[in-house]
Amino acid sequence: MNKIKGMILMCGLLLLLMVWAQGQGLPLHQVRQVPNGKIYIITQTDPRYTFDSARYTIFIPDSMSSLNGVFIHQHGCTMEGTGAATAYDLQYQAFAKKWHLAIVGPDLYAAKGNCRNWRDASSGSGTALIKALTEIGALSGHRELANLPWLLWGHSGGGYWALSMLKQYPERIMALFGYSPSAQPGAYPPAALKVPVLLRHAGPEGDACCWQASIDEFHKLRSGGGYTGIAYTPHQTHNYSYVRYMAIPFYEAVLQQRLPQKPAAGYTAMRPVNPAKAWLADTVHYNLYLAVAFPGSKLNAAWLPDSVTAVKWREYVITGTVTDRTPPPAPYGLQVIKRQNAAVLTWKADADVESGISHFNIYRNNILVSRWPSAGTYQQFDTNGDNGYPLELPRMEITLTDPVNDPGKIAVSTVNHFGLESERVSISR
Repeated sequence: MNKIKGMILMCGLLLLLMVWAQGQGLPLHQVRQVPNGKIYIITQTDPRYTFDSARYTIFIPDSMSSLNGVFIHQHGCTMEGTGAATAYDLQYQAFAKKWHLAIVGPDLYAAKGNCRNWRDASSGSGTALIKALTEIGALSGHRELANLPWLLWGHSGGGYWALSMLKQYPERIMALFGYSPSAQPGAYPPAALKVPVLLRHAGPEGDACCWQASIDEFHKLRSGGGYTGIAYTPHQTHNYSYVRYMAIPFYEAVLQQRLPQKPAAGYTAMRPVNPAKAWLADTVHYNLYLAVAFPGSKLNAAWLPDSVTAVKWREYVITGTVTDRTPPPAPYGLQVIKRQNAAVLTWKADADVESGISHFNIYRNNILVSRWPSAGTYQQFDTNGDNGYPLELPRMEITLTDPVNDPGKIAVSTVNHFGLESERVSISR
């Protein structure tokens, strides 16, 4: 009973705090602590918006004195309510920790039941994003959020939105990945041509709404000399694609070139892309060339930021995925709590930036004794909207039967989604 009264009192105090904040003109927000950082949730409304509301779920890694950029992962039409998943995605969180980024999972809600209400930046969805970043920057102590450059990701109608942002805010965008984007009317400003862009599309049978749009936007940008590539995956569909396996290495190549040379000292300004590192890809035969050595019409070839991205691009357009060939980072922070006839093992782990976490292997005296979770995966992503699930992840913990008079040595390893296993980290009991 006392616990229930306490919960009621806490809810009442939270409600009073929200009413007070609203009266003071302060932004209403929620904060959640997750293992790798904090998640802030804030909603923007304005009668001038042509859409109903914009809800932003923003992940900021812990122990970061400053941030270098913002990764914004925009859902497509009819996928409202799914955007928050990106902030809880362990693979994207590992990507954010590596490069000192904040993650934004927007949920843009239509006022009239279609994404035409929000998919253009001039609808207010551009200014709502900037306002949310400014307010969360002040609340989190990361005021630099208001002015950091963006990595944009957009699916379908969200790809339309990302290209619309490229037209309106090219000087703020570090790179853009479009997943089956729909067409963007009008021309791009000259500054947009200096932003690295990669557009992915399927075939006319599986991507009827956006197949030609992707081709048109590619040629529109490339004809002006834009840093734009295109990746065609014919055996997939508008919604079905392992896009993150191509998007993340593309972003990383751009980050290496565009971030300040000493990013740990804090973001100052984006550097221009280094054209000497660029490669061009023949989109018919998948041949790759250093940009200066391309034998055909360069403006018909897919532009890629470096040789590593070019090799991954070729694998992606042929197979529909990019194979992870490196093991994940090892777990850490192992602890054992002894109980009668059992031992409770807990640990921590960062996801593999290339391919996340599938599961963990548990060893006793170098013998595999358990897999955790026992079936399925720890966190997966769907190939539709690229959303991680489940959002609420169980604590990394397993109870092992403790053999009598056998203290033994317990070890844990991480296994990524390509079956590669990390080093084992052990603890003696």
